[in-house]
Amino acid sequence: MPRKRSLTKTNTDCKVLKTSQTIEDEIRSPYFVHTEGGNEARSTQGEEGKATLCLAKESPSVLPGPLVSLPIPAQPQGPGQRITEGFYDQECVALAKALLGKVVVRVVDGRRVSARVVETESYLGGPDQASHSCGGKRTPRNEPMYMKPGTAYVYSIYGMYHCFNVSSRGDGACVLVRAAEPLEGLEMMVQGRGARRGATAPPLKPHQLCNGPSKLCQALALTKESANKLDLAESDVFWMEEEEEKEQEDGIRGAGVGEGQVVVSARIGIDSYGAEWAKKPLRFYILGNKCVSVRDKQAEKDMIG
Repeated sequence: MPRKRSLTKTNTDCKVLKTSQTIEDEIRSPYFVHTEGGNEARSTQGEEGKATLCLAKESPSVLPGPLVSLPIPAQPQGPGQRITEGFYDQECVALAKALLGKVVVRVVDGRRVSARVVETESYLGGPDQASHSCGGKRTPRNEPMYMKPGTAYVYSIYGMYHCFNVSSRGDGACVLVRAAEPLEGLEMMVQGRGARRGATAPPLKPHQLCNGPSKLCQALALTKESANKLDLAESDVFWMEEEEEKEQEDGIRGAGVGEGQVVVSARIGIDSYGAEWAKKPLRFYILGNKCVSVRDKQAEKDMIG
């Protein structure tokens, strides 16, 4: 979670991952709801500027989920199970990598809205020039960075946007969640994103809903007032879960992100804090996922060989 930067580098202007896939390919992803008939979902703007999610063919396949009860009680971790506090008690870089593939769950108006984490950044505190806690700085604003591992640190930037971080082991250290892949509640995500979009703004595609830190907060209704300092291991409105198992191409079922799928790169938008820290490999994202905010093509090339 970088310190305040100039307005021209706002996180809401993240680059969209270029791909040859079509919107139909997006909806056919295992992370988007679709019907057997292949109905395609698309987002559009209402007459008065209110964003809505509708279907190209008349089908209720993408609608808000059912009303939710309290989250699954903490149990030995498994697919779909809530992540317990011990998971968050890791060194910052280790936690940033471990969060990839985990599912962020938010309860909005009594309904589940969730997304799979696909991109993170580590902010180490102490010597990290880009960290809010650089040099041991401690203020009311960055207090969550010094709280127990697994505490949500949601702060505002430019008076209108927010960023979501998770505190880790080590004073003043935390992980910025930069991007996620929508899973549940796409219609509500579109409404959240549309709150600050004009009536003439182009429709949002699913991969654009959470492909940047402030976009993610808008989609999941995360604000400083509603989510800052919440304990992700205990809250009943904001928590994280293990990813559901899914069948791989080889027929083996599994969940999670393997080391070979993680691209390691420099963090975004911190050049003003000096070359040393701007170039440190403290950003992590899932290779090939189109919800990533900004690709590092050179890092991907070096990784693939």
